[in-house]
Amino acid sequence: MYPSIRTRVAVGAAALLIVAGALAVRAQDTATEPPAEAPAAAAPAAPEAAAPEAVVARVGDETITEKDIEMLREALESQLSNIPADQQRGVLVDTLVSMELLARAGRDAGMEQTPEFQSQLEFLQLQALRNAYVEQNIVNGVTDAEMQQAYQELVVSQHTPVEEVHARHILVEKKEDADRIIGELNAGGSFEELAKQSKDPSGQNGGDLGFFSTGQMVPEFEAAAFALEPGQFSQEPVETQFGWHIIKVEEKRMTEPPTLGQVEGELRTYLVRQKFETVLTELRDKYQVEIIGQEPAAEEPAAEETAPAGAAPAATDAPAEATEQPTAPAN
Repeated sequence: MYPSIRTRVAVGAAALLIVAGALAVRAQDTATEPPAEAPAAAAPAAPEAAAPEAVVARVGDETITEKDIEMLREALESQLSNIPADQQRGVLVDTLVSMELLARAGRDAGMEQTPEFQSQLEFLQLQALRNAYVEQNIVNGVTDAEMQQAYQELVVSQHTPVEEVHARHILVEKKEDADRIIGELNAGGSFEELAKQSKDPSGQNGGDLGFFSTGQMVPEFEAAAFALEPGQFSQEPVETQFGWHIIKVEEKRMTEPPTLGQVEGELRTYLVRQKFETVLTELRDKYQVEIIGQEPAAEEPAAEETAPAGAAPAATDAPAEATEQPTAPAN
């Protein structure tokens, strides 16, 4: 296959035109096909995945393989999301055939010998080699041990436990209605059933508000809720700007740090970014870099090492996985 097809680069306007053409051809073919008869039996099970070297098409003496399909699938990921799943493989095969035909036409026209083409090919190879190195040695270079260490240092050790309360409430307009409900509760009524009278939408779920900590509710409600013990409900209605509340506390607890699974994505992004910058610094020390016609940038004070929310200086050639500034794992 033509060499540039095998490079992992962003798909340009030409490739998008080829995809559009493949879709148009398939749409035309579908329109001219007779309606399919209803199957007499259940569809057979999906075949096993073919080997990467399996040939799926030929254009002259060039072959198109399963590996080519998967590489193009990765390159066209965003475009394929708009194509029905059962049509994607056909579009990919048609696109590869079109690419081969157009590449063959370019070869016949002698375009691959031009300086412009050679320069572009060198750039694409440079880009593909950079991506391969970053993926193998940086993105996939973050170890489980590094993840555990970062989790302990950046999440667990920096977590400050705070008290949370799990409460329910019933909200009514008038104090006399709240007094009546409290009387029914003292007579053995079900809080969850009586909560159906609440004007708050949570009433349909037994008045359940889940867990909350200080600063998340209006002051009057918060003070009353945290003053109750688990299993107790307020004996006096609590007035807020929303009306009159009867509050029941189900449980109290101290917060725990998020699990590693909950913050794994943010930690991995942070570690990839740190590893990328470390590797790039080492390479700049190993190989001489000279920027022609540009004054050397003034050195900035060394930034203090920060948690995943840290504002590490952006690197213009950072990999896609490392350029996004991660947010700190929530404590």
